[in-house]
Amino acid sequence: MKRVLPFVLLLACSAPAFGQTVDSQGAKQLTDNLAHYFGKKPFDIGFVKVSVEGDAYKLAFDFKPLVEMIGKQDGFKFDFSPYALLTKPRSDGAWDVSANFTAQGSMEFNGDRGPQSAKMSFKGHRLVGIYDPKLAAFSSATSSLEGMTMTSQDPTQRTDLSTGAGTATIGATKGQNGGVDFTMGQTVADFNETVTIGSPGSGQKIPLTLKSPELSVDAKGKGVRTKPLLDLLAFAVANEDEAKLKANQAELKSHLLAALPLWERIDGAYNFKDVRVVSPTGNFGAAEVGIAFGMDGIARNGTINYAIKASGLSMPQNLIPSWAIALRPTDLDLNFGGANIDLDTMAKKAIEAFDLNKNPPLSQEFGDGLKKEFLANGPKIVIGHSTVKGGGAEIALEGDMTFPDGEKPDANVTIDVTGYDKIVAALQEAAKTDPQASQAFTGALAIKGFAKTLPDGRIEWVINARHDGSVTVNGAMLKGPDPVMEDGAGQGASPGEGNSGGAGAKLQP
Repeated sequence: MKRVLPFVLLLACSAPAFGQTVDSQGAKQLTDNLAHYFGKKPFDIGFVKVSVEGDAYKLAFDFKPLVEMIGKQDGFKFDFSPYALLTKPRSDGAWDVSANFTAQGSMEFNGDRGPQSAKMSFKGHRLVGIYDPKLAAFSSATSSLEGMTMTSQDPTQRTDLSTGAGTATIGATKGQNGGVDFTMGQTVADFNETVTIGSPGSGQKIPLTLKSPELSVDAKGKGVRTKPLLDLLAFAVANEDEAKLKANQAELKSHLLAALPLWERIDGAYNFKDVRVVSPTGNFGAAEVGIAFGMDGIARNGTINYAIKASGLSMPQNLIPSWAIALRPTDLDLNFGGANIDLDTMAKKAIEAFDLNKNPPLSQEFGDGLKKEFLANGPKIVIGHSTVKGGGAEIALEGDMTFPDGEKPDANVTIDVTGYDKIVAALQEAAKTDPQASQAFTGALAIKGFAKTLPDGRIEWVINARHDGSVTVNGAMLKGPDPVMEDGAGQGASPGEGNSGGAGAKLQP
């Protein structure tokens, strides 16, 4: 609901207010603005109604007509309590927006896995904000929620989700290069999700519960193309008829190009504190878990990044051998993503080439050629500097993967270990009484034989795997190139070429 309401106002208040008089004529204008993006059907059936309430306009949403219209579908049932929000014109052309309600709903339908259902309840939702038509976004807004519950179920799984009180803020300004820059922050207390898995007729149920006293979400965006995206939505509503859409596909292409690059950059992060996972095998936990992501828009040289961080990890000791308890990871910092991603060229060529009068609009040959060109531009899979800590040791790695021939990859990975001697010593002691530890100890010694010791005491492996099938470790050939095929496939540059020779410069301690 917190996502739906701002979006509805974004559409409804698409025209400047300039302190206009709140009257029936203004209500009609808001209705026309909404119909421009939603079509007239929602108003004809009574799903949406705009009326005057005091010095503001009331937007009322009644799901009963919508339920009656779609309820004819076999096995589908839907119900959601009505709600309303108020919007008031300001003298600066913006709109004041507010809402205060409690809502609940349910849904039943037949899915691929049989009958499915969902129930949800939102308690004490409040929204106060200022919508700016010049930005096609909220320049500022705050919302709060006293709590929410949601339950979904199918024949094999049941999910129960609940949260306590939560708050959210959002702000937007005009971007320097066009579009809108925004920031968003949200906190939710007492996050609790239980997933119960059980096959029909087995009588066996496996519950798994995730708990956290605090969940926070932060996001920011740069250059989001809100107005062109609104124009594209309006075009879609005005051209719902297939024949009309085909006739106006030149205009469609113009709208699609105007919306590029969609945004310049978007970054976000989820953070859980004092995480507890309760399972039949025992309890897992972490003092803090964070998941971050970021991506450029449709760019010529775009990047995408993901990061997973966890500290204070714990797990049931009965799941690992006693000798491995001291070596178990306690902290993780994993970073990966992509670079040199040319989506701009692909998008513009696809927009230029598609023809809705053909089936398919883009030929298989065009798609294959576009894919080949994309790989030829050198996209790269990247492992950023990542670490795993535990037992007084630290493993660090980073690397990349490219596709020089458009199919088979070249991969380069550098692995550094601090405290490797502690790992070997622990395995050596455990090997006296445990066969598994004895095997691990033998493997640890063999792996160390390929390593290079750096001046600061770390040991390092620089691994280069080339598209010709060859593999080198610290410059030494571990595996030669694959046999050369008659058509020349599999040939590559000299084995070992391009590796860093174990200098250790890639990783920072």
